[in-house]
Amino acid sequence: MNSLTAKTERLLELLGHDEMPFGLCYSEEKPEGFGPRAGEIITRERELANEIDWKKAFDSFTCFAGSVWLARKKRKAAWISHEECGCMGGGYYTGMYAPYVDMIVQYVSTGIAGTHFEGEHYLPSPEVMRAYLEDCAPPLGREKYCVLKPLEQFSDTELPLSVTFFVRGEVLVGLHSLTCFTAGSHNAVEAPFGALCTSMVAWPLVYEQRGMACGVLGGFDPSARKFLKPDEMSFSVPLGLYRKMLDRMETSMLPRHTWEGCRKKVLKSNRTWAGGDDK
Repeated sequence: MNSLTAKTERLLELLGHDEMPFGLCYSEEKPEGFGPRAGEIITRERELANEIDWKKAFDSFTCFAGSVWLARKKRKAAWISHEECGCMGGGYYTGMYAPYVDMIVQYVSTGIAGTHFEGEHYLPSPEVMRAYLEDCAPPLGREKYCVLKPLEQFSDTELPLSVTFFVRGEVLVGLHSLTCFTAGSHNAVEAPFGALCTSMVAWPLVYEQRGMACGVLGGFDPSARKFLKPDEMSFSVPLGLYRKMLDRMETSMLPRHTWEGCRKKVLKSNRTWAGGDDK
């Protein structure tokens, strides 16, 4: 067991939560686990040259959040690569390619006028979507694979870039409080728009790169709700902040009487959802 996992077990005990979080890393080696089917290689250059077969791309679509869902069940890794991307959004949000393609601008906003491609209408216009894509652009991954895997599968010599919990509201209260306590700020948790993979991968890295290391609440993407349990959200923090949270958890409110009352609700929630709560 690595030292990060050992400390995390104590945090889970305090929270009353029973699922070890996942860690993010980039690797040259393809991990054992779940990833997309081989399909179209997506680049702006290929799009401009009209070389992308979009029917093939959509037919081979694989949501990274879906791979994470399977990885959680089997305690294996979820991965995505540039050559095996599966999703034009997931590839961009995980740093597998840049710049973004125009198709995702149309797809997430208002679709393509004069066609049956109506779009998701998650943002009100292509201009607003472009502003979002430029704001959440993560650092490009230097390695071939972007990987999310259980924290216990890391070693003390291979540390994650960030850590992601999957929790319901009662546990989220504890994580939110610990994050604000650790950061010494009432603005230590952000809840930006984005796909689930944006919240798990891009936003924590982007905020950290800007000197704004914080917790990121995710799971607001309607398309990815099918890959979360009922009422479940994601909560991600960059490693540096997470280590500080582990160092400060014993002096936070978590071991104290107020949280003990909340923890009873956590355990009640666990009992309520025990069994049959997959989707």
